[in-house]
Amino acid sequence: MKKLSFLAFLILIVSCVKEPDLIVKTNIKGLKKGTVYLKKVKDTTLVTVDSIVINGNSGFELKSDLESPEVFFLYLNKNTNEDDRIAFFADKGITEINTTLKNFVFDAKIKGSAQQTTWEGYQTMISKLNGRNLDLIKESFEATKEGDTAKVNSIEKEYNGLLKRKYLYTVNFAINNKDSEVAPYLALTEIYNAHINLLDTINNSLTPKVKASKYGKELQVFIDEIKEADKK
Repeated sequence: MKKLSFLAFLILIVSCVKEPDLIVKTNIKGLKKGTVYLKKVKDTTLVTVDSIVINGNSGFELKSDLESPEVFFLYLNKNTNEDDRIAFFADKGITEINTTLKNFVFDAKIKGSAQQTTWEGYQTMISKLNGRNLDLIKESFEATKEGDTAKVNSIEKEYNGLLKRKYLYTVNFAINNKDSEVAPYLALTEIYNAHINLLDTINNSLTPKVKASKYGKELQVFIDEIKEADKK
């Protein structure tokens, strides 16, 4: 009887152990030693939710609680700088990240949430616009050195048009993906300084599920604060 009671106690303990909401299975080819951190933003501060010291095994797992889909960051500390980080949009379940030590960020292949797939679709277009933006900055610098005022003005006009195009693309993308948590996240991070009407348009288009998510709630608070400030 005592044995049965002890067995029942063990089963109860095991059943009460909460499984992690998110498991990040990672492999960094070429990594022998270093520390890898799983981080996320909490109350505007980047905090570590899990970490692991690597000593010979390039494959490992990191874990975290997760209430609703959000962006996490995989940091690699190899005594260089804090820019070695991979951003990814995670949902409950398993996310797989495969990359290399040599090109930690650029070689990253991420397989996981539907939100990650949606976010990657947005980044593909935005990277092209950002690339053109860098070209314009370089051209403007050279034109200024040469004293070519007409060209500087022309470049500035194209730059402003490119900025407007980026804002409108982001708004349209968010509205077209109103059922994804990526939509309010883009409003909060990419066009937070846009006209309140644009932010309102995105917010009003969101599905109830997305409105109730972490970024959906944050967007509503952000918009309410702007409107309240405008009254003063």
